[in-house]
Amino acid sequence: MSVSAIIVAGGKGIRMGAAVRKQYMLLSGKPIVYHTLEVFDSCHCIEEIYLVVPPDDLDIRPERWISSLTLHKKIHLVAGGIERQDSVYRGIQAILGQLCEVVVIHDAVRPFVSSHIIEACVAEARVSGACIVGMPATDTAKLVNSGQIERTLDRNTIWLAQTPQAFDLNLIRMAHEKARLDRFMGTDDAMLVERLGRKIRIIPGSRLNMKITTPEDLALAEGIFKRKSCNMEK
Repeated sequence: MSVSAIIVAGGKGIRMGAAVRKQYMLLSGKPIVYHTLEVFDSCHCIEEIYLVVPPDDLDIRPERWISSLTLHKKIHLVAGGIERQDSVYRGIQAILGQLCEVVVIHDAVRPFVSSHIIEACVAEARVSGACIVGMPATDTAKLVNSGQIERTLDRNTIWLAQTPQAFDLNLIRMAHEKARLDRFMGTDDAMLVERLGRKIRIIPGSRLNMKITTPEDLALAEGIFKRKSCNMEK
């Protein structure tokens, strides 16, 4: 069963407050998206990678910097949409017609994902048709409305969703097309599949599998990267 990956790198990086899009900001001397691509390139279950970038970025010929990487898998460049959901859908459209049965969707700004997590997510999706990774909540969770606490939630039933998220290609295509028809915008791809009434498996990810969206996140990521580099040198 062939597997393709959609790496979503279409963000504007507004919360970063920088002129450079967040996926291209440097982490340990390399753009964040480089690190993410390297992990997927080294993952045995992934056959092809579809990198979704802002349409304007295609004008600067990103294949030039992609060719400068030491990658072994084919990288397809796809022009993204206005919202993340639009970008994922364009990635799905690019895959349709190819020999692909399972698609893995991942945020380019989660560079600390591991091959083990990707492969575990794909393995479960092969069986159930839909699987995401996430982490159980450890803090007390509050339901809040307009700055007021309405009630305390049972944190034993709450997980924080991450990516990768893996799906049967036809299932995620139908979920996106249904959302587009209904003009519904979800906060992740799993939410669109939930609207079809399908059950989705969730497996543990990693607390290191953070999404870099703010300057504070980037500073923390630098610290994580330095710690990992030191451990590798020992």
